Amino acid sequence: MSGVLVIAELVRDVPARLSLELLGLARQIVAQTGGSVSALVFGCDQTASAALIARGADKVFVVDDPRAADYNSDTWTACAAHAADQSAPAVVLSGHTTKGMDLAPRLAFRLNSAAAMGCVSVTWEDGEMRFTRPCYGGSARETVSIRTAPAVATVRSGCYDAAPADAMRRGEIVTLGVDSQASRLRVVERRPEAGDKVRLEDARVVVAGGRGLNGPDGFAVLGELAQVLGGVVGASRVPCDLGWCPHSMQIGLTGKTITPDLYIAVGISGASHHMAGCGGARIIVAINTDPDAAIFRDARFGVIGDFRKVVPALAAEVRKGATDGR
Repeated sequence: MSGVLVIAELVRDVPARLSLELLGLARQIVAQTGGSVSALVFGCDQTASAALIARGADKVFVVDDPRAADYNSDTWTACAAHAADQSAPAVVLSGHTTKGMDLAPRLAFRLNSAAAMGCVSVTWEDGEMRFTRPCYGGSARETVSIRTAPAVATVRSGCYDAAPADAMRRGEIVTLGVDSQASRLRVVERRPEAGDKVRLEDARVVVAGGRGLNGPDGFAVLGELAQVLGGVVGASRVPCDLGWCPHSMQIGLTGKTITPDLYIAVGISGASHHMAGCGGARIIVAINTDPDAAIFRDARFGVIGDFRKVVPALAAEVRKGATDGR
């Protein structure tokens, strides 16, 4: 077995940024180990397939059956196993997303292999693949290797750069069918969750709130700042568990991993499991009433004060700067 199979995800019919990052990682791996890069994508058209090839895929397995367009664990697992049988990769990579976290262990079981979840690094060392991931609530990292093949791994967002698009690259497109008997599931209803137009994982600016907001009303205050900065609103685990905001906004070890240019943490203590999801931000600004909060150790800038006064004042200054052309 050699090469890499990337399970790609689409966002509004185009490859997700994390999927493009995985293709960049895959090119790095095959440069050392040999083999080719394959990608598996569900419910895409020729444009999305061409984009995956331009970003590094040598072969794209396409499942264009309407029954597979939306995530279905049984169908996606069966198709992924079929693609792995045809491409015989040494490793299968998936994003550490809601879909990837569900699919990866199922696929590993189907392939009689093992899965490494939530990796921040995948390297080829001493003749074997090594997977590094956070452990102990994000306070430490462990490196593991998998002796069975193909190894399966989910990779967190922002750990690798996507390869630049090359419109001259050529690749093969293979259509996979869907086994009508593969799924034991039936979708009876879908309710899209209201939210920002920009996904939390793709946002360049994120304003997040924690327990220190003292209730759901605090997120409206953060929303005003996020709007003037062109960003989106996120949250730590506690507000989500308390029902102040939906779990789709959660950032951290058990939530989403983000790598924005600017991360403003409001009323967030800075526990290790939260920092595991936002520690890759280029600039962290902390606003907290507790001067001893752990978040200040990771923040480049810190403000000690009541967010109800600080955040509106900051939003006003941003608006003034925009008006003055700064």
